[in-house]
Amino acid sequence: MLSFFWLRCLLKMVKGNIVVPEEILNFCCNGLQGSTSPPRSQEPGEREEAPGAMASPLPARNPTEVQMSQLVLPCHTNHRNELSTGQLLKWIDTAACLSAERHAGCPCVTASMDDIYFEHTISVGQVVNIKAKVNRAFNSSMEVGIQVSYEDLCSGKHCSICKAYATFVAQGPSGSKVRLKPLTPQTEEEKIEYSIAAERRRMRLAHKDTLKDLLTRSPPDTELETRDGSGAVPAEKTRVESVELVLPPHANHQGNTFGGQIMAWMENVATIAASRLCHAHPTLRAIEMFHFRGPSQVGDRLVLKAIVNNAFKNSMEVGVSAEAYGREMSVSPRHINSAFMTFEVLDQEGRPRVLPMVAPEPGDGERRYREASARKKIRLDRKYVVSCKQTEVPLSVPWDQSNKVYLSYNNVSALKTLVAKTNWALAREKEKVRMYTLEEDKFLSFRIEMSVCIMARQAFSLLSNLRRRHEWDSHYASAELVQKVDDDDMIYHVVSRMHRQESKLQDFVILASRRKPCSKGDPYVVAFRSVTLPTHPPRAEYTRGETLCSGFCIWPESEEMSKVAYYNQAMPGYLNYVTTNVAGLSSDICATFEACEKFLLKNKEDLISRLRDF
Repeated sequence: MLSFFWLRCLLKMVKGNIVVPEEILNFCCNGLQGSTSPPRSQEPGEREEAPGAMASPLPARNPTEVQMSQLVLPCHTNHRNELSTGQLLKWIDTAACLSAERHAGCPCVTASMDDIYFEHTISVGQVVNIKAKVNRAFNSSMEVGIQVSYEDLCSGKHCSICKAYATFVAQGPSGSKVRLKPLTPQTEEEKIEYSIAAERRRMRLAHKDTLKDLLTRSPPDTELETRDGSGAVPAEKTRVESVELVLPPHANHQGNTFGGQIMAWMENVATIAASRLCHAHPTLRAIEMFHFRGPSQVGDRLVLKAIVNNAFKNSMEVGVSAEAYGREMSVSPRHINSAFMTFEVLDQEGRPRVLPMVAPEPGDGERRYREASARKKIRLDRKYVVSCKQTEVPLSVPWDQSNKVYLSYNNVSALKTLVAKTNWALAREKEKVRMYTLEEDKFLSFRIEMSVCIMARQAFSLLSNLRRRHEWDSHYASAELVQKVDDDDMIYHVVSRMHRQESKLQDFVILASRRKPCSKGDPYVVAFRSVTLPTHPPRAEYTRGETLCSGFCIWPESEEMSKVAYYNQAMPGYLNYVTTNVAGLSSDICATFEACEKFLLKNKEDLISRLRDF
């Protein structure tokens, strides 16, 4: 746009009887209307471009996706000129909330946050890049996935900081819950996250029971009972209490305190408590899964309390709680949140220092001490069984009562991830049976599917019972139910005739996890993976085999028709069998699946009466 300075100059020239060319006058008028260049005549042979022709088409983006970039300034950092974790939590919560509100179309509040592991620190002058998008919407809650990385503007280096999952609840004008519209994933990555979100939700709901069950089954802590107290720091010396007044800048447009702001205040008092134990500046490494119990509003007084629950060799757990009071502090407080944060103290080379022991107080202090030990075991289970990539997880993970939830999650999510892959290639087709392959860096996977005249829930019931698999799969000699973990997870000892040329049979210890559909469009799932049990070690008469990821997915196509698909990520000992069938040198897999169809059709009538109450 033409500036007013040049406009005044033009008017002076007009007043001074200076002839102004018509082109300049037209340019001035157009400039005042927002044009950036004077009109020109079209050259011969030159084509007129349509509006927006110069703009290159951008790839379609998830409508719920929010991207935030923040330059780390000195006001955001701690004494080491590193980004304060509390500030990072505020940015994470803000980006996630904006993504949730884009999908819901109404205000949303933070309900919970899954485990967060901070891989690196961020220095002043670097840029924090946050990407958040809704993975799946349930009835009134939704899961938002958040990815955080940093960018060094001088070197161009990019590095991942953490990945988090937050649950948000949509609220109506009166604070009532709002029913959310379903989310339709588009890309392969979105389909994977959408499918596994149901498993993460299941794991969150079982979190409390997992801790209680572990504490019930664990023996008393002998280290605590025999400690004489010498050299240990009394936990009471690490206790911190602080109060914060919730002001309008701390709240959203509904007057509710931002969840990220509460987390930042909690991180502050937890850091002080950790410093009192080690007399140094600690680094926050992890925040355990936590839930917001209720909202706080502008005008509330938030009382934050923190204490070191337990100190291990190189890390410590700090418990922190937030309680809200109204203007009358004499009224009983409202419990807002409790969280458990893991800190380390780094030396000059960046290695974790050895920490002093903690002497807990009798009663509640000893209870918190034991619970911290149980939570550490659960954190390790979640980190190495749930959070790791599938190829980084050992094949036969030892099964025990404390990690049953996470092994079940890993079992089902691995199969759902395989199902959501998009680059399957049709390898063979024989009558109704279709065989697909998927070639990846380390694995050759295959999928075999067909449509069967059976209700999906009937097929699900028949195929999830491994004790009946020998009726249609000639490779199964027997399957013994070793342990019924719960209604959805069972452990079997399977004896197989896979290698007929060998004198010894092959055996497996398999965790079978089954899931009914979470919402319309989801399949019935039966997932298999190998585990180890102390009661069933390898035996001399068998060759111990392992399966990493296999199972069934069953989609209802109509009231009486279902699509049944079997997936298998072939292990080295199974690879020759798979490639022989893929190449057409054998039809054993197709024949086995045809036998599966006959088994389903033969037994579906027997299930009709029993499945009426299923």
